[in-house]
Amino acid sequence: MKLQDIKDLNLTGKKVFIRCDFNVPVDEYQNITDDRRIKSALNTIRYCLDNDCAIIIASHFGRPKDGFEDKFSLNPVAKRLHKLLDEDVKLAPNVICNETIAMANELKSGEIMLLENMRFEKGETKNDPQLSQTLADMADFYINDAFGVSHRAHASVEGIAQHFDTEHKAAGFLLAREIKFFYHIIEEPKRPFVSIVGGSKVSGKLEALYNLVPKVDKIIIGGGMAFTFLKALGYEIGNSLVEDDLMPEALKIMEEAKKLGVKFYLPVDVIAAQEFNSESIAKETTIQEIPADWMGLDIGPASSILFEQVLEDANTILWNGPMGVYEMDKFAKGSTKLSHVVAKSLATTVVGGGDTADLVRRTGDEDEMTFISTGGGASLELIEGKVLPGVKALIVE
Repeated sequence: MKLQDIKDLNLTGKKVFIRCDFNVPVDEYQNITDDRRIKSALNTIRYCLDNDCAIIIASHFGRPKDGFEDKFSLNPVAKRLHKLLDEDVKLAPNVICNETIAMANELKSGEIMLLENMRFEKGETKNDPQLSQTLADMADFYINDAFGVSHRAHASVEGIAQHFDTEHKAAGFLLAREIKFFYHIIEEPKRPFVSIVGGSKVSGKLEALYNLVPKVDKIIIGGGMAFTFLKALGYEIGNSLVEDDLMPEALKIMEEAKKLGVKFYLPVDVIAAQEFNSESIAKETTIQEIPADWMGLDIGPASSILFEQVLEDANTILWNGPMGVYEMDKFAKGSTKLSHVVAKSLATTVVGGGDTADLVRRTGDEDEMTFISTGGGASLELIEGKVLPGVKALIVE
């Protein structure tokens, strides 16, 4: 898959529309608590500044329900961008109001304008053609650097790209890097290739598992989704999270792995509790002895040792999803230990998914990973073998 390269465009002195993913977490006072996504887009923005471009940046933030809401304003993002770039950032009053369009028309080379939250416009998520056209009319070039939303056919992601020819649109540096990494790791991995899949539910990762089984040498399953596999194998799992309707699919995945010679690993013990809260009494138990009214909320120490041994000879590790409820200290040990093991590995280590990225940041292992994706849903769809809507329009035939 070859994408149109931003370096092949004649951007000098032109007006450029850059779609970014600045959907960053904030605290109750609207202070940004993790600006990794903003920092990831700086290379593309600086490249355009170096080419004397006038820059219009678009992003969404949160899930506003009905037009403008102050708590979903991109004002905190504008302030952080100003600090990181040491450049003035003009925040538009809204997305496509008359004042915003006037600001865009008057924007000069070297100036940066940030549109308000794209989701203040209902036409954004509906991929409204009129909104796409209005956004496209603001600029001479379109750059998509928003990997985290490129799996969504939205107006500022997919719709807008249809209004630019190949010489006037491209992938930003972040998007190109994400696609290159995932394409390379899925299609041409150094072996042994081990995939770690965690998180709460099988349903969100079913297609990814089906696509991974023929490509990997080993699969490790953890998190809440492991209990659907364990119950399908006949284990009593107490009150642990389970998707009963997906047990036949779980068995089918395990049978396919066996047929292809792929080694399939599930937890052998868990940290269980009676209730889903940080105050509940917790204990270690093997998967054969989970009490009827208890639930597994983390992998146990024996599973941590097993998974460490599984990863010892890996040359490629793809990790998507934590091993337990890592947000609660009591149920974070399994995920934390696995993070340290992956970080110490000499393998190429790729972390996909927002929760997993947040986990390795909390454990202090962020800098030890080869690559950390900025998109959860987008990375999963790449693993599933899909061409993302926001990327399709940028592919060079």
